[in-house]
Amino acid sequence: MKLLITRPLPAPVLAKAHDVFDVTIRDNTAPLSRDEMIQSLAEYDIVLPTLGDLYNTEVFAAAPNPRTKLLANFGVGYNHIDVTAAHAAGIEVTNTPGAVTDATADIAMMLMLMTCRRAGEGERMVRAGNWEGWHPTQLLGLHMSGKTLGVVGMGRIGQAIGQRAHFGFGMEVKFYNRSAKEVPFPATQIDVLTDLASSVDLLVIAVPGGAETRHMIDATVMNAMQPHAHLVNIARGDVVKEDDLIAALSDGKIAGAGLDVYEFEPKVPQALVGMENVTLLPHLGTAALEVRTAMGLMAVDNAIAFANQTPLPNAV
Repeated sequence: MKLLITRPLPAPVLAKAHDVFDVTIRDNTAPLSRDEMIQSLAEYDIVLPTLGDLYNTEVFAAAPNPRTKLLANFGVGYNHIDVTAAHAAGIEVTNTPGAVTDATADIAMMLMLMTCRRAGEGERMVRAGNWEGWHPTQLLGLHMSGKTLGVVGMGRIGQAIGQRAHFGFGMEVKFYNRSAKEVPFPATQIDVLTDLASSVDLLVIAVPGGAETRHMIDATVMNAMQPHAHLVNIARGDVVKEDDLIAALSDGKIAGAGLDVYEFEPKVPQALVGMENVTLLPHLGTAALEVRTAMGLMAVDNAIAFANQTPLPNAV
């Protein structure tokens, strides 16, 4: 079978793929263009796409009777793929859950600490040669230990964040989830999102992307937050309405934000870039070699299962 891998991946992933498939590796790190996606559906049995490869209804409509029968997505999030349209075209879709959980939770904790303790601001001060030495009131931030954390979305990643916060930092954990959830550590489920927002010192977003969660965090939610509270997003950029976030930060509705994802990624609004109380990362959530390798191997395993006509391990 012919397999297209749409971005460069770690060597062990490529080696495993080559053992089984006739592999084409696209060496461009940018997302596929519309024409490339249409061509991929016509020429390959399996495509291994990733974030930014926007396989939407229009693309599937432009590729009638596709040769492709599986999109083996590299990543747990698959909101860049219209799964309903894919299924209608006779194409199955898989993802890579589990492999990303701990790495993404670690990034959440890093962003929580960085925004609360003003670490980005401090590093910029040092690099610019503007640090004049320690004094008792310099860069005073929010002490995170013992505070209350709100988690929006208590799936695998949300639970990993909550566990780290409770057991590592002695934080009280509250959460909002669209369905009732039992978790293996002390945590209180809050049924109304604005009630959660108003009762926490940090609000971390950990829901999947997609139409159901787009702009879930808007002015209504941020206006409910306390002025000393911080917002952290490690989910998908468009879960947070970026204009409303900029307004909340500008008006002092919230104290700061830590962002690993952006609504119109890779574009980051200049308004956010210019704010000292915002920590900005370039989508580092899973950016550890062993994690990206595990993700790739899981995607290839999905492809192998398809080729062997066995049940797909991670069908969506």
